[in-house]
Amino acid sequence: MARVSKLARSIWFCYCAGGLLAVCVGGPTLAAQSVPDVQEQLKQVQHQNEALQQQLRQQQEMIDELNRKVAALAGSSAEPSSPPTESKTGFTLGKVRLSGEGAAGYFHSQNDGQFPNNEFRVDEAKLFVEAPIWGEVYFFGELNLFTRENLYDYTMYAGEVFLDVENISRLWHQDGQLNLRLGRFDIPVGEEYLRRDAIDNELISHSLMDLWGVDEGIALYGSFQKKLHYIAAIQNGGGNVARDFNSDKAIAVRIGYDPVKPLHLSVSAMRTGALDAVDDGSSELWLGSGLVRPLGTEATTTTFDANLLQGDVALKLAGSTLRAAGGVLRYDDNEPGVNNRREVYYYSLEAIQKIYRGAYAAARWSQVFAADGFPIVGNGDGETYYRGPLTEDLWLLSLCLGYRWSDHLLFKAEYSFSHGHLVNGVERDAEDLIAAMVAFSF
Repeated sequence: MARVSKLARSIWFCYCAGGLLAVCVGGPTLAAQSVPDVQEQLKQVQHQNEALQQQLRQQQEMIDELNRKVAALAGSSAEPSSPPTESKTGFTLGKVRLSGEGAAGYFHSQNDGQFPNNEFRVDEAKLFVEAPIWGEVYFFGELNLFTRENLYDYTMYAGEVFLDVENISRLWHQDGQLNLRLGRFDIPVGEEYLRRDAIDNELISHSLMDLWGVDEGIALYGSFQKKLHYIAAIQNGGGNVARDFNSDKAIAVRIGYDPVKPLHLSVSAMRTGALDAVDDGSSELWLGSGLVRPLGTEATTTTFDANLLQGDVALKLAGSTLRAAGGVLRYDDNEPGVNNRREVYYYSLEAIQKIYRGAYAAARWSQVFAADGFPIVGNGDGETYYRGPLTEDLWLLSLCLGYRWSDHLLFKAEYSFSHGHLVNGVERDAEDLIAAMVAFSF
């Protein structure tokens, strides 16, 4: 204790001596300076501080702008999305960002289904490329290595390939009100296609209507007050990727509204425009796991078209998600002397319930009615039900259990029941499906 006290006294002595020396040396110096000189130095220090603060504000604005651009590039879809709960997927090479997703598993259906032979298969594999071009202009490209629709041909093909010109509305000092998309992109009708990829779909199967498609064109999209969302697109419409054989274009519009946080509403409308029955061959729009195709005989039918109207509702509660959708598709063609007009009514009900941690249960009921018959494949064999006898009615009940290990890894197992009738009265009763799958993204 005595040593500590002695040390403390020594430190105190040095401190007092230093202070006295500073006063003795600095006092005359300060006294020699005039008051105006001191004030001038204080003003210079103040100006320097203001300049530094301005530089800091400019740097923060640049950082905020870069963060906004990166976030906009990561969320390249035209639809609003919730922020990710984990770090972004993919990796970067300079300004280019590469990512991907896929799924593999086991599929077994009854004899009239798509997988009657107990198949192990790669169900999905996609690669994505994203890159900034200039300012608010970005590129997005998708390469499909495997898809469920390519049951008989594993040829790689392009998915979405487009340029995004984002935040055009900044010209009038508004964020997100107007954006532009140009190239090949998803047809913006309905909302099931937004979660159609295996990593986003809680189930393995899709609904019977399963509206989706990719087509070339131009789209405007945006949002107002984060409650009203819109997208409007003009696209070629025809199934030929390389050419368009009719000057009439497809038009699709979807308007979404979020009146309160857990509730989402939207309405979609689309016309395919007049399509060439021979050279186009089909629409780019898929319905019931098959492209909308001409029903008239090839020798006499030259054009066909379809119009569609659909509504969607989603309610997200704590641990539960409920979705419903329904609509009508009206088809017509110009086969002489024959009335091929059709009205196809459809709806879907879906529920997802979290059980514990990443475990969940999901169920979906969907049904299609076509009084005079329409090509509806569903879970059935494509060769049989796409070109063969038309379907009059069909329902599908899918029950699924899954476990989401993370945003990038998902396991799920499903059993689907299916039953319906063809226009000739034959029953569709051998298409039940059992499947298990691991889906991933990187």
